Amino acid sequence: MKEEIRNSAAATSPDALPDPLPDTERVTIDEAGRLVVPARFRRALNIRGRQQLVMRLEGDTIRLRTPLAALARLQEMARRKRKGSGSVVDEFIRERRAEAARE
Repeated sequence: MKEEIRNSAAATSPDALPDPLPDTERVTIDEAGRLVVPARFRRALNIRGRQQLVMRLEGDTIRLRTPLAALARLQEMARRKRKGSGSVVDEFIRERRAEAARE
């Protein structure tokens, strides 16, 4: 009997499998394409009510971030790519003045 259950379609369907990690949770997308972000995830990210999120497709992964988290990530990326030290605004003004002087 156990052999039958192990080989049945229900036992091998993704819905029958436990969540692989403690920080993951299975969600269901309804007919309209909506999904519910689990309460423990919303609490962890301080998401309330009808707050907007930023969604990004990364390969076979959908990543959701709060707008503040997305902004912080962009700022960190910009910091890593920045060449010099000091103000980016001051650097921009210097470049424009040098460009104007050449004209």
